[in-house]
Amino acid sequence: MKRNLLLVASLFASLLASSQVDENGYTTVNTSMEAQYAKQVYYKFSDNTQTSVAANSWDIAFQKSAGGMDLGAIRINDFKVTAIYESGNASTWSTTDVANVANWTQLYNSVTEWSTGAFNTASDNTPSFGFAWGLYDMGTHLVNGTRVFVLQYGQGGTATYKKMIIDNLNVQTVGGPTYTLKTSTLTGTTWSADQTVTAQVATTSTANFVYLSLDTNTLVTVAPADTAWDFVFNKYYDVVTSPDGDIMYNLTGALTNNTTVAAVDEAGTLTSFTLPAETAYTADINGIGDKWKSFNGQAYSIPEKTYYVKTSDNKIYRMYFTSFAGGSTGNITFKYKEVTPTAGLDQFNKSTFSIYPNPSADKNITINHNLEAKGTVNVFTLTGANVFSEELNNSGSQSLNLSSLSTGMYIVKIESGSYSESKKLVIQ
Repeated sequence: MKRNLLLVASLFASLLASSQVDENGYTTVNTSMEAQYAKQVYYKFSDNTQTSVAANSWDIAFQKSAGGMDLGAIRINDFKVTAIYESGNASTWSTTDVANVANWTQLYNSVTEWSTGAFNTASDNTPSFGFAWGLYDMGTHLVNGTRVFVLQYGQGGTATYKKMIIDNLNVQTVGGPTYTLKTSTLTGTTWSADQTVTAQVATTSTANFVYLSLDTNTLVTVAPADTAWDFVFNKYYDVVTSPDGDIMYNLTGALTNNTTVAAVDEAGTLTSFTLPAETAYTADINGIGDKWKSFNGQAYSIPEKTYYVKTSDNKIYRMYFTSFAGGSTGNITFKYKEVTPTAGLDQFNKSTFSIYPNPSADKNITINHNLEAKGTVNVFTLTGANVFSEELNNSGSQSLNLSSLSTGMYIVKIESGSYSESKKLVIQ
């Protein structure tokens, strides 16, 4: 029992140490993809939560279909799979030879939208029911696979290969669309006996994708519910400029989910800033991407770059990175705070201060103000009892921890010199 208590205490201390709020209202987040980026990490701003999963736990991801002619994306795991190739049409299955890899077409996931995966960029564009990897049959209502794909794992002389074809997709299966795959593994110079694998995209799934492991031929849990993350730190291919021109390169960065992002060349430590114009925001999932770090061949540095992230619940977070350790540990540190305009913030020049979030669910609030001198902030009950008091700095923003207060309505009053102003605060 004592050991269990110590373990719980240790875990609790670890969670507390993972984030803290500074004097300007920014939460510092410490996270890690671990050594050699062995984890992909999903992050949610509103509740400061992170979900880490083994990056090599899956091979292929199938997106939930929006219905109609939208079958959903099929994406490859860019951490685990070194390369994916379209090697030929279905008739070439038995003659597939990795000695011809130089002649095959390498495919890539989209880095601007989740709805296009590597498989969705294959070559079957037969009018009008070619779906890149397969062809729709109006008689059976199945999408039948017409292209052979080869997945490469590792590089050089130690590389291993799997070939696969999506035999069919049945969109009418009870419980959700079902993919049937045929796979074979190259052992030496011989392909193994064909295996059949099925993957159902359950209509009840709360995640946008379901994930298939070709190690176990089973679906595995990877991403949390679609509403439970704003971006994920992972490995992905994107275009980079090299001395030989633009090339596709396997990067480490962040891809966003149901957000828009404005990337601004400004120091993150600014205490006064202007929100970007609406036209500055992009819905591309690599809006954060990898440009928050720079590598000089020996070490990483963090450029002066700030990201304004607008989430699906219409909140805006100002975010900037402070450190990146690279593949030795995969450690990443960034800071953020909510900067959503509210009635108080919209009238910032008329009203001396604003409170957010209000109501507060976790008893942590931030006071934004335009006082030029230091003052005090006091919190009163509706009966006039002073239940909290603290010096108010003149930095423009200050975080308050009101964990000692009970749920209910309070009056927050700031004073500086001869000036005072009060606002209501609700703690849930």
